Amino acid sequence: MADSEFPPRRPVAGPGSPRDVPPRPGSQPVDPALPKAIRQELEAPDPAIIDTAATELSDGINRCPKCGSTDIRLKPGSDSLVCLHCRNEWDGTRVEELFGLGEGIDDLQGTVIASGARDIAADAAALMTFKCTGCGAEVTINTENAMTARCHWCRHTLGVNEQIANGAVPDAVLPFRIRKEDAVARIRQFVDKRRLFALKAFKTQFTPENVIGVYLPYMIVDGNVSVEVGGKGEIKTREYTRGSDKNKQTYYDADIYQVDRHVDFTVDDLPLESSSERGNLDTRANTNNIINTILPFDTKNAVKWNASYLSGFSSEKRDSNIEHLRPRLEDQLLSIGRAQVENSVRRYNRGVRWEQEKLDVHGSRWVSMYLPVWLYSYHQTGANGGMLHYIAVNARTGETMGSVPVQQWKLLLAALTVGTILETIAIAILVNFS
Repeated sequence: MADSEFPPRRPVAGPGSPRDVPPRPGSQPVDPALPKAIRQELEAPDPAIIDTAATELSDGINRCPKCGSTDIRLKPGSDSLVCLHCRNEWDGTRVEELFGLGEGIDDLQGTVIASGARDIAADAAALMTFKCTGCGAEVTINTENAMTARCHWCRHTLGVNEQIANGAVPDAVLPFRIRKEDAVARIRQFVDKRRLFALKAFKTQFTPENVIGVYLPYMIVDGNVSVEVGGKGEIKTREYTRGSDKNKQTYYDADIYQVDRHVDFTVDDLPLESSSERGNLDTRANTNNIINTILPFDTKNAVKWNASYLSGFSSEKRDSNIEHLRPRLEDQLLSIGRAQVENSVRRYNRGVRWEQEKLDVHGSRWVSMYLPVWLYSYHQTGANGGMLHYIAVNARTGETMGSVPVQQWKLLLAALTVGTILETIAIAILVNFS
């Protein structure tokens, strides 16, 4: 990590991108006259696929391994499934252990994709029709907002377990652990602390019992990464003032250095929202950024997909492919890289201004996963469609954060009151010392 001169570098794309991998032996030569980005895309090898499909559940019916009943639910407060007929309980298999997803991050090369994270087919339908094996009736499930349904004739519960091409079925699911009554209590406590300045309509309509449990779609990414940054660092050598009274100004002298840093690191289970609606962080229209404040989730405990985990909960469907998420991943990896080198530049007490950045992702692994969140929402009417406020509870840890609409005049009055009190105290102190 020597401080030295080096030629300017341009940022390069490529978190997990196979574009950084040499072309396949014997492949057709690419016309060198083509633009570089197109040549890299054509030379890219196909991503490696990890098959996570639950073939044993592809008929749509999840049965209790003890009695064969299909009336299966998540046992509240646990990661276990329970049969509501015979009360048998069992745990799902952790995907990290089943597919070795916690191993080999240091050696990742190119792009590795779990089968539930493959590109979404543009013409894939949201409606899935199953033939009930109990009575032969046909049951339709709309995967836009549900993954299970009950046969209206024999009451068998059917679930979408086959990995369909519309992005509705992920590789893994992290079950709800925080109970609804606990989430309601946390949301009520959060609002009570802010009730003084809350909008009157919000307080009138506040009914935390309406909180809903939602599985939100994420891509969980592992990466083998290198980052290089370069710029100017300053060390202050002298500080002095010139002028007098109102014209007095402070100046400083500093030595300026060219700073060059390189760091290799890995990321393990980095979450990226894979719903374009949730990924929209336009703070003028919504408070989706609230969801990021309740991270992290214990994704190491995620289990292999089984639609029974979704019984009684809502869900959102993934609608973003890996290529759409790469720019966001690049930004996060560069931020991690800058943080990694921070300790090595502390001697530059005037700071370092990074001017060049280079990112090389040698390999990445992408897994599609549902993460559990308790949500309370409130729509504040106003210009341009108003503002959608959320209060969210991490359904694994209980971490709670939210946005409460406030009455601006109350905030202004409080600020003026505090300012007046501070001014009065300052005057009293001056009088006492005069």
